[in-house]
Amino acid sequence: MFYVSDHGESLGENGIWLHGMPRALAPRAQLHVPALMWFGASHHEVDLAALRRKRNQPYSHDHLFHTVLGFFEIESAIYRPDLDILNGARHGDG
Repeated sequence: MFYVSDHGESLGENGIWLHGMPRALAPRAQLHVPALMWFGASHHEVDLAALRRKRNQPYSHDHLFHTVLGFFEIESAIYRPDLDILNGARHGDG
């Protein structure tokens, strides 16, 4: 399972009650969203230690598409390994 919230939300900080402000003006609460990966029975396919080393890197929604392609080993000319969060953390990755 790979969960990523679609947006952040301002809940009254500094008098702001909304989401979707322009990126240049948006407070941190609108730009940083929760994400969760759970591998269940397939955890043997992922090097959890390698993934933990990557956990503090900044990621964006751009990474979601390429991570899913990589996880399911879908070959495509548009796949970018540099946007695959699990690249280098799957067993067998070189």
